[in-house]
Amino acid sequence: MSLVADFPGYFQIFSDGSVKRYERETAPASIDSSSNGYKSKDVIISSTKPISARIFLPDTLDSSSHLPVLVYFHGGGFCAVSTTWLGHHTFLGDFAVASQSIVLSVDYRLAPENRLPIAYDDCYSSLEWLSCQASSDPWLERADLSHVFLSGDSSGGNIVHNVALRTIQEQSCDQVKIKGLLPIHPFFGSQERTEKERASGEAENVAKTDLLWKLSLPEGSNRDHPWCNFEKAELSRAEWSRYPPVVVYVAGSDFLKERGVMYAAFLEKKGVEVKLVEAEGEVHVYHVLHPESKATRLLQKQISEFIHNF
Repeated sequence: MSLVADFPGYFQIFSDGSVKRYERETAPASIDSSSNGYKSKDVIISSTKPISARIFLPDTLDSSSHLPVLVYFHGGGFCAVSTTWLGHHTFLGDFAVASQSIVLSVDYRLAPENRLPIAYDDCYSSLEWLSCQASSDPWLERADLSHVFLSGDSSGGNIVHNVALRTIQEQSCDQVKIKGLLPIHPFFGSQERTEKERASGEAENVAKTDLLWKLSLPEGSNRDHPWCNFEKAELSRAEWSRYPPVVVYVAGSDFLKERGVMYAAFLEKKGVEVKLVEAEGEVHVYHVLHPESKATRLLQKQISEFIHNF
């Protein structure tokens, strides 16, 4: 058995198809309120697939008020990471408090064992689950399903886009009203290289992103598949008119920044209400790597303000 693919620090793939994922520090859910002002619990979205999620519920003084819901999709190039990782747990728990919102963070099935569209299907299923469970789960009894927002980092930002497209095209999940999208450092691509990707010194980053797309897209597809290249999405003008408002967050020192800027410009051309926000000097998914940093606190504040503008 030989090594056929290696993404240092995250996973290895072997010739027999097996995948070894590196362990990272995780955080357990706790139904007791933490000193940070929130509690969390793990739920099963589907036991057969399987899909799970973690709910973060803030402590609030007014127990009768309804709270907006943020549905979050973690990153990891579709191939790694979990919502139980310490960085995601800390960021989302603190965000629930800062924004006074309920957070549902989804653990979808990973590639290459489960290639796209499995991640999209799983994350879409979380919206159907939310619609069904809100009336029966005590943790969701205050969830305002008329104010639901989708967010995610890196590949999770890509999932935000593609799940939103599905809700528009299928006009489904009627009980869940998606008011806005908040992709953080979204992961997109294309066969044509961008200026950044062609630049000297970026060969390693290009090779890494190419590998992730090779492992996650359907076999035989290239990077112009519409799940990778947003410009290939086939929506009518009427469908684009229903696309929710978007804030695209990019980081100044992120290799994927250029793609995020291009995504925002593309949405603007389609008539979508969109805003681009840059964290100058920050790296890719800094909010997960440094969940208690000043830059992360600012990001939480920016997302919270967007949510509460509706």
